Amino acid sequence: MKVLKFGGTSVGSAQRMKDVAKLINERGRNLIVLSAMSGTTNSLVEIGDYLYKKNIDGAKETINLLEAKYMKTIAELYSTKEYKEKATDAIKSCFNYIRSFSKDIFTMFEEREILAQGELMSTALLNLYLQETGVNSVLLPALDFMRTDKNAEADTQYIREKLTALMEQYPDADLFLTQGYICRNAYGEIDNLQRGGSDLTASIIGAVLEAEEIEIWTDIDGMHNNDPRFVEGTKPVKELHFEEAAELAYFGAKILHPTCVLPAKLNNIPVRLLNTMQPDAPGTLIHNTSESHCIKAVAAKDNITAIKIKSGRMLLAYGFLRKVFEIFETYKTSIDMIATSEVGVSVTIDDERNISSILDDLKKFGTVTVDRDMVIICVVGDLEWQNRGFEAKALDALRDIPVRMISYGGSNYNISFLVRKEDKVAALNALSEHLFKA
Repeated sequence: MKVLKFGGTSVGSAQRMKDVAKLINERGRNLIVLSAMSGTTNSLVEIGDYLYKKNIDGAKETINLLEAKYMKTIAELYSTKEYKEKATDAIKSCFNYIRSFSKDIFTMFEEREILAQGELMSTALLNLYLQETGVNSVLLPALDFMRTDKNAEADTQYIREKLTALMEQYPDADLFLTQGYICRNAYGEIDNLQRGGSDLTASIIGAVLEAEEIEIWTDIDGMHNNDPRFVEGTKPVKELHFEEAAELAYFGAKILHPTCVLPAKLNNIPVRLLNTMQPDAPGTLIHNTSESHCIKAVAAKDNITAIKIKSGRMLLAYGFLRKVFEIFETYKTSIDMIATSEVGVSVTIDDERNISSILDDLKKFGTVTVDRDMVIICVVGDLEWQNRGFEAKALDALRDIPVRMISYGGSNYNISFLVRKEDKVAALNALSEHLFKA
């Protein structure tokens, strides 16, 4: 059995849902994970924001607009009165539930329940369409088996037991559907796996079921060797090691959520990135096998802030770095890159929510300077230090671009450069020219 995950754009319209239904029918008895229809989660977030602000009229107007979109989808998706009525009842039930929150106190708990409705609606629509076309599909509610523990990590033993028991109830099912993203937490409350969580749902399910493969279906034909929005002539990468894929996902390749790599990697289950618009394209295969002496791809991460702490007291002073890192830990701010010298340390962050407090605390230890609007450019491939010349190729490509920081040696799979925002496109193109063109 395989686990197939389809993103929001793949089920973003009635026609897209029909295309997905045809595709999954042709691939056998698998388990299908769906995201919400594209745009839905953003609208639900907006509704929640109105409710937080006690703007009931704004919330109701947004609810009405979103409901109209779903009614239009129903009219286009089903061909029989019976299934149009079933779908209408299911969707109206979700929207009436959303409307019920306009009468009570609104907190993050209620917001999570509202956000869950997107996946509940997309799976209801596709399941009913499959049944209308004669497919014996079974909808397995994620809220009945997907749970996180007190550390907000997947409770894999619970998930395995509950999901396996649910599936065993339907031995004659042609295929199974479930929701991505949504879950219950350790206290039984409706929760979610954050943005991109449908990828993580698919990976967790693939791991607990020991699936043959996990397929992530989007509207892109695999992970490209550079960003096609800024670089012409990019190509899908045929194969990636899990570590390479994780680096690319973290540093800007949006096709794959970074957290979904680990469950598949630990359980040695290949992940294949495929395109619903071009289902015959080979896409990108991610597995535990690495290709030697090859640079695979380049990615960029925007909105980076560099912080430099310079202190004469750092010279030969043990404990200095610990004190610096404890400040970032206190404010729950992760560090992307780090470079040290005898008298200073530079770090980068992508979260400025607590930067004022962080800077105030850092100034107790030395002189602090800040560079904003920076970009991390990540070059990924076989970058073991014994391999000669690979890091030199990347450096040579950027010889005409000012580089604020370089990170090399922390991983066998990447070298990262910090450049100014205005140099991003030039850097991406220069790297493509030097690394991928004969």
